[in-house]
Amino acid sequence: MLTKKTYESMGKNNFDWLKATYHFSFADYYNPNHMNFGVLRVFNDDIIGANTGFQTHPHNDMEIITYVVDGQLTHADSMGNERKVGRGGVQYMSAGTGVFHSEHNMEDASIRTLQIWIIPDRKGHTPSYGDHGFQAEDRKNKWLHIVSSKLGDAPIKINQDVNFYVLELDKENEIRFAVDGKRQAYLVQIEGSSQVNDIVLTKRDALEIIEEDISIRASEDSHYIIIEMEKEK
Repeated sequence: MLTKKTYESMGKNNFDWLKATYHFSFADYYNPNHMNFGVLRVFNDDIIGANTGFQTHPHNDMEIITYVVDGQLTHADSMGNERKVGRGGVQYMSAGTGVFHSEHNMEDASIRTLQIWIIPDRKGHTPSYGDHGFQAEDRKNKWLHIVSSKLGDAPIKINQDVNFYVLELDKENEIRFAVDGKRQAYLVQIEGSSQVNDIVLTKRDALEIIEEDISIRASEDSHYIIIEMEKEK
């Protein structure tokens, strides 16, 4: 089963320093029909203004993954980590029993990030942080596995049975993605436009996929992320 979510239908918040799009209920945006998709609890598409950012704040019992679309994101946390991540890079934080962190754009132009929260397999994990940079050619016309469970083989491993893949697909190219029985996936058209089976996606649209294989054909140069997980019971 495939269910399209258009960018226009998602929650929005526009601050002086942040333009946020919420795929699921978050902050002041509440939609009882869009609380989560399986263990995927938050997917925020953020444009952060120049020389601004999220000040130090706490989190606990959540697996937080940030994918940088454009620019460089500067991270700092109470575990002593201070790191920068650029386009195509992934930043991961297991909030576990509690951690404070900040995320800033130290650039002179806006940046775009995808902030993704996954519900962990249990509460009370020891907090941890990691990041990883990837080469653009590693996701060029092929799926790049960037996040997995602790039993998986992706470079970043989190405390949940999920897999993240990213892809940059050239115009007119096609690629498939299999979603096996008892599994589901959430696809986001980060950039560009395409046809997925018989559904047209444009920039920032999303697609919920349950137990169905998909075929993607890029209408223009396109950029995607897909989050695959156990089917919601």
